[in-house]
Amino acid sequence: MKLGNRIQVYTTGLFILLLVLISAAVYFSFSKIVYDSDVDQTRMEAERIVTGVNERSDSLSADVLRAYVPANGMIRLVLPDGTSEVSLTGGSQEDLIEQAYPYEAGEKTEVRRYEGVPYAFVSIPIIWTNGEVVSFQLTRSLEATAQNLNILRIVLMSVALLAMIPFFLSSRLLSRLIVHPIRSLIQTMQQIRGSGQFKHIPYERESKDELAQMAHTFNKMMVQLEENYHKQEQFVSNASHELKTPLTVIESYASLLKRRGTQDEELFQESVEAIHSEAKRMRGLTEQLLLLARKEEHWDVQFESVDLSYLLQTSVSSFEKAYQRKVDLFCPQGIHITTDEQKLKQLLYIFMDNARKYSEDPIEVNVESRDDHVVILVMDHGIGMSQKELEKVFDRFYQVEESRTEGYGLGLSLAEELAQALKADIQLSSEKGKGTTATILMPLSEGSHF
Repeated sequence: MKLGNRIQVYTTGLFILLLVLISAAVYFSFSKIVYDSDVDQTRMEAERIVTGVNERSDSLSADVLRAYVPANGMIRLVLPDGTSEVSLTGGSQEDLIEQAYPYEAGEKTEVRRYEGVPYAFVSIPIIWTNGEVVSFQLTRSLEATAQNLNILRIVLMSVALLAMIPFFLSSRLLSRLIVHPIRSLIQTMQQIRGSGQFKHIPYERESKDELAQMAHTFNKMMVQLEENYHKQEQFVSNASHELKTPLTVIESYASLLKRRGTQDEELFQESVEAIHSEAKRMRGLTEQLLLLARKEEHWDVQFESVDLSYLLQTSVSSFEKAYQRKVDLFCPQGIHITTDEQKLKQLLYIFMDNARKYSEDPIEVNVESRDDHVVILVMDHGIGMSQKELEKVFDRFYQVEESRTEGYGLGLSLAEELAQALKADIQLSSEKGKGTTATILMPLSEGSHF
């Protein structure tokens, strides 16, 4: 069964069930109230008759009781042995005399039925003329009440049937409103699957319900998927281009070695050196590509409390020895942060390596305080970048045109991925001809201070 039909069937069925239960509750509650009221009235009338009879006990007879017989009922006096002393009926209620009404020792009130007609029955004990206690019984027809209740039942049923028609139509409209965006989603997904193109769900109405949110969320997801798809295409294209160059060099020198390598020692050494250099370059590029291909949850980050001053001193010292470059470090003692030590070092190396490539002056690494965060600044005084170039530096394989060193254009993309894994914020600010500043913003550990 389709979702729209299921919604319509379930809502209509539930409405019918509730309508039946409510109508039944109204009918039975009202009938009980009405019957109880009629019985109370009959009891009050019986007490009034008994009071009148007791006042005229000196002349009590059937003729006296006949004055009290209701037009739609019967008065009967029943002796203790079950025989009827007096039975008087009014109107067309002669058939009531044939009914068996046993002797009741105490007071009793109830509704009895005879041939489908309800009667209010009241029995009150009284003293008869011979001193004997007899059961005074008053029976009054409730046929008019029953007819009114039948009319009420018909009205309730008619109202229920009439209410089902607009509810059926409204449930059908509701099911269409709910299912329409879902159908649009299914059709859009089928079109995407068939054509391979990214499409959006058409949803013209502006509303804040869940269906509109579903359509907007799907459209945003399509935009994100399309952007990621194009980025992936660009990434694959750029990666293929970057890998093609070292492979071409290796292939060319290998062919040259195959032809004349054994005859020319100088050519042999040149070819081996070129192949070795390009192989190292390709390995470095491949390692960075594999790092970038990892998702954040696969970084295996190990957070722990780290002494920032010690980490920076060891990182700067290793960098100075590796590249023979001066690095000026300013970092107060006693600063602790919660991070992954190795990955933070890798992030620092990326920024210091960029500063080394684009500047001949000493590199500066400073640590400052900003609210409850620590700020690590890596600054150079090199060629700098324009605002247009600064907007693209985190794109993979992007390199500043004035770059005087060879690279892959993947360092800052990797830095961005590392920062996300470390839950840190990174920023770059630069001015053409004056240098670049890389900022790493990380929260302080509890109890740590400047």
